Amino acid sequence: MAISRKVREQMQASSWIRRMFEEGMELRRIHGAENVFDLSLGNPLLEPPSQFNDVLRRIVSEETSGTHRYMPNGGFPDVRDAVAKQLAAESGEPFTGGDILMTVGAAGALNVILRSILDQDDEVVIIAPYFAEYIFYIQHQGGVVREAQSRPDFMPDLDSLRASLNSRTRAVVINTPNNPSGVIYPESVIAEIASVIREAEEQHGTEIYLISDEPYRKLIYSDQPFPFIYKHHIRSIVATSHSKDLGLAGERIGHIAVNPADPGKIDFMDAATFALRTLGFVNAPALMQRVVAEVQDATVDVSEYRKKRDLLHEGLSDIGYTCIKPDGAFYLFPESPMKDDVGFVALLQSKLVLVVPGVGFGTPGYFRASYCVEDSVIEGSLKGFREAFEEARS
Repeated sequence: MAISRKVREQMQASSWIRRMFEEGMELRRIHGAENVFDLSLGNPLLEPPSQFNDVLRRIVSEETSGTHRYMPNGGFPDVRDAVAKQLAAESGEPFTGGDILMTVGAAGALNVILRSILDQDDEVVIIAPYFAEYIFYIQHQGGVVREAQSRPDFMPDLDSLRASLNSRTRAVVINTPNNPSGVIYPESVIAEIASVIREAEEQHGTEIYLISDEPYRKLIYSDQPFPFIYKHHIRSIVATSHSKDLGLAGERIGHIAVNPADPGKIDFMDAATFALRTLGFVNAPALMQRVVAEVQDATVDVSEYRKKRDLLHEGLSDIGYTCIKPDGAFYLFPESPMKDDVGFVALLQSKLVLVVPGVGFGTPGYFRASYCVEDSVIEGSLKGFREAFEEARS
């Protein structure tokens, strides 16, 4: 069957995450699920908070006319107002419902944003390590990917970022807390990124968006406040979802929040609403919109993920792995004890431990281990991690 050359090429370069997950399914079939330790997929483990379930039951039991019909493409107005109210309280920015667009998860939000701002061959800068699907999202909307690098602490290398910007640059995408490293860009780093972007705008006479992908924003283990991007760059947009903070990955509910101060926000929101409809999403799921509007201040028990982070980080550190202890998300990104991270991941797989090579995130020489799994999976994986480490170093 004939398929597009572009899609065929993308499939061949497709996500290592899914590839490892699928191989894990085969290993479980052969060896038994209890003997395979799969840390490859960031599939949220924690169930939604009780507040979510209470609201869901109440809304489902109500027989309000029109609950499941089409609504304005951008989402129910009262839902957008509820999201804006909570975001204004958290960020200190004057958000209104007109600055919010309800979306089919953060992935849907990113595709809508990119469709709205990109012309053919416009460039989008992503910073390694990055979520691999960004490449396909950008390419699907006619854009060209440019990669900037990070320092060893996974903070953006500002010289690399500066060199990546040119007259064709339309956007810079950041992801904090970061997948795969778990690091959080502090306020000072956000300010520096914004400064580099403004320098490029002035140099080339262009307008560049700063897009922040924030599905892990509420999964933070430090006491430091989250550094919102809005005050640092006027053309800033956030894509986010409730996949992680409410444990709703399968419900595909998220939103876009455009900087209230952006002078072009009316045009952008019109374009984004059009893109939402014509990309085929049409609108975000009606039932989930109604529910999440009432639980904007709820989250899963983040302390449970913190305990899992500590369990895996301490276990790997004791073995001898070098790994930054992250302050957010639910991933570790240790250095591979072999230069060939793909080869090391294969060695771990022979020990029935599944992780994802760093090359899949644009950063060879590392691997990603997801700790949003049962403690028994983390504990059971340590034997294989130790054996693989010792073989790699021998």
